[in-house]
Amino acid sequence: MLGHSGVYKGFRKPRRFDNNLTVIGAGSAGLVSSYIAAAVKARVTLIEKHRMGGDCLNTGCVPSKALIRSAKMAHYMKRADEFGLENVQADVNFTAVMERVQSVIKQVEPHDSVERYTGLGVNCVTGEARLVSPWEIEVDGQRISSRNIIIASGGRPFVPPLPGVDQITHYTSDTLWDIREKPQKLLVVGGGPIGCELTQAFTRLGVNVTLLDHGPRLLHREDPDVSLEVMSQFRKDGVDLKLKHGTRSFHKDGDKQWLVAEHEGQTVDIDFDAVLFATGRKANTGSLGLEALGLETTERGTIAVNEYLQTRFPNIYACGDVAGPYQFTHAAAHQAWYASVNALFGRFRKFKVDYSVMPWCTFTDPEVARVGLNETEAKEQGVPYEITRYGIDDLDRAIADEEARGFIKVLTRPGSDKILGCTIVGYHAGELITEYITAMKHGLGMNKILGTIHIYPTLSESNKFAAGEWKRAHAPEGLLKWVKKYHDWMRR
Repeated sequence: MLGHSGVYKGFRKPRRFDNNLTVIGAGSAGLVSSYIAAAVKARVTLIEKHRMGGDCLNTGCVPSKALIRSAKMAHYMKRADEFGLENVQADVNFTAVMERVQSVIKQVEPHDSVERYTGLGVNCVTGEARLVSPWEIEVDGQRISSRNIIIASGGRPFVPPLPGVDQITHYTSDTLWDIREKPQKLLVVGGGPIGCELTQAFTRLGVNVTLLDHGPRLLHREDPDVSLEVMSQFRKDGVDLKLKHGTRSFHKDGDKQWLVAEHEGQTVDIDFDAVLFATGRKANTGSLGLEALGLETTERGTIAVNEYLQTRFPNIYACGDVAGPYQFTHAAAHQAWYASVNALFGRFRKFKVDYSVMPWCTFTDPEVARVGLNETEAKEQGVPYEITRYGIDDLDRAIADEEARGFIKVLTRPGSDKILGCTIVGYHAGELITEYITAMKHGLGMNKILGTIHIYPTLSESNKFAAGEWKRAHAPEGLLKWVKKYHDWMRR
């Protein structure tokens, strides 16, 4: 169905186009698509109805990491005695912390600004885009024609339609950044990456946080031992974890607000001042005019695309959160390369989007970084594997930094040093994982990592030591017996 020219029947193709490419949405996927098109001298228009930079800059990656950094500093001050420091005290000015978050956004903002992209050769248009034909987009009454179109309209947080939800004080990762007064009791619903990151940050900034999830553990996409490591730290931080709790209804009576939850067949009332929903995201497709063109969506609500990121119309592409399957800024940028290159040069050669080495990181403390398969997925998919594990608590630099915890877990093909996946739990795991990403991308195995000089004392040595653990487990025992005999003989 996808890619058949018959889908254009009933639509009139313009004799000439305003643009080679028009991009809807100025988040990560849209910005990268526009940047590439301008770099290869195509005429490109970028349409954004809200703010340049999308979720990542304004409500996602940038503000959350700024918040986490402030929370980390507050946590270190509480641990000052571990570093031989006395009489260290810090009072959290919650308003100042949230203002700092906005300051960080302002500092990063020029990187994604209209001025920068106009200077690069992109025609930036502000307004709401609606598809009116496979080659035409209407923006506030103005029609723009384009030989190719990329839909990169992103996604938004999902708020479950529970009874009473409209009566209570609630936030999402979109609306959270406007608050300036510290909530006394915050209920976070959802134990995925966003819920976990924000739970720990607010806890360390002095907020009384309850984290609720319907599952038996946090970060359910990761292996159980990974979840346990994070949950252990959360409990040390003072997070009230409520697992295996289902949400039923919200209630408000005067100043009192509470959730009625279900736990092991019993109803439980949970009080709060505010709720933060971290219950997933929905693709932004509502105002695009997809129905008029017959553009299909998946069961997840994302736009259906083929392996080249084309919709049912070969000249209309989709990438980023609106297309899935991943909801990472770096995944959106990765897809954008394929979408833009295929759109502009697909008549000569098209590229299938490659998800074979897709990494991610949850920026809790400890961080959780992963690339490729973990144990759970390998078992589910029937992929044979061997496990190599190295405890970071044994690493000199981690000990010196008072961060001696966590582990590296590598899956390799049995009888081979080929890396199938790696999970790192620990201090700066998101940085350490890069060596394994590079190795997997370029077909390098554990022997190559072991044979690479790593600076002492650094955290990256843990990667080499993990490779050393693999080597010890795969030592040629038969050969070593003969080598021992040789050394015994040489002592005669």
